[in-house]
Amino acid sequence: MEKIPAVKAVFDDIRATRKSDFVNNFWRGLANDPAALKRVWEQLKAVMVADSAIDPLTKEMIYIAVSVANGCS
Repeated sequence: MEKIPAVKAVFDDIRATRKSDFVNNFWRGLANDPAALKRVWEQLKAVMVADSAIDPLTKEMIYIAVSVANGCS
């Protein structure tokens, strides 16, 4: 899927934003619809990087906990 420029752009942004080389299966599944992938990533990214009462580390821990609870890999 990363051969599709729109998917590669989102995956590259996920990697850069999360400071990780890993793109999980949730995002890979959404890559079947590049427009949906971009839309969902932009919405989640807005929450994850926005200034809030919850610090970035806690947000990331919540993200991981929800992923584990939902069986994401």
